[in-house]
Amino acid sequence: MTAHESPAPDLPFPIFQVSPKIRYLLFDIQTVTWLRRTHNILGVLIGSLPQSPQQNVFLGLPLELQPEEARLLVEKGVAYIVDDLKSHQKALRLPPAQLEEHKANVQKEGLAAAKAVEKQKTQKTADVLKRMSVRQSAPDIDGDESLFDFPLTRSSTRNSTDLVPYSMTPATSYPPIAPPSSRSSAPLPKVSGSSYALFKHLHSKGYFMSPGLRFGCQFSVYPGDPLRFHSHFLATSADWDEEIDLLDIVGGGRLGTGVKKGWLIGGVERKGPNKEERQRSVQTTTESDDGIGNPNVRTFCIEWGGM
Repeated sequence: MTAHESPAPDLPFPIFQVSPKIRYLLFDIQTVTWLRRTHNILGVLIGSLPQSPQQNVFLGLPLELQPEEARLLVEKGVAYIVDDLKSHQKALRLPPAQLEEHKANVQKEGLAAAKAVEKQKTQKTADVLKRMSVRQSAPDIDGDESLFDFPLTRSSTRNSTDLVPYSMTPATSYPPIAPPSSRSSAPLPKVSGSSYALFKHLHSKGYFMSPGLRFGCQFSVYPGDPLRFHSHFLATSADWDEEIDLLDIVGGGRLGTGVKKGWLIGGVERKGPNKEERQRSVQTTTESDDGIGNPNVRTFCIEWGGM
């Protein structure tokens, strides 16, 4: 592992399902960076920055996952879903001794942070005094005494016992409470069969995907990390026998070409000479895994050639 890579989290890790609107959140920065690097999972940062809470240009933790991303991670066995409210209500009944131990650990972290800042201030002061001492030791051409001749030493040093611990706010709830068990996993995230099949197909090809709301599609598809690449496709899913308005195809193609991307449409291929047989193949597949296990997905890219 290189110096810039973060270690893998304990697997499987919990994805927290937040109600009443079902949202899937991650609160651990180590897990977020590992998923981005290893599994091409982006999500969307939705938390405000502590030092700049009044802006919404740069956001921080927690990270909200798309339902398709959460389901893919669960199916891969690297994560499990936890009902956040129920797990907290159950786990927050801590014994007093464990709660006091957690408070002592938080205070210890705050004291260590205060000592680090004090050490940095002391070192900075020493550097300034050293530069002034060198300047004073230079020979005086005129021979006049300086008005500012004084010993360059600190008159007093601060005792470490006088330091006030910084107030620390833990980013996660673990500790003090124990992480929820994978045995208490909530049901799989509900996703549309066509959209999840397309997401899973593109993800298996190594693409990164983010929500495509700004471009009027389901997913913005990137060939690599969005910090290094622009998106190449605007992806929208459809059922195999779904009727698509011609104006939607023209509008999607024009939009994609206008922003230098291709408008991609894809869905699960259903084989059969007529719609009834294709529908029976859908029902046969859904008996095993909701029709989104490992389907045969076909994609088509539409571009407007006259622009």
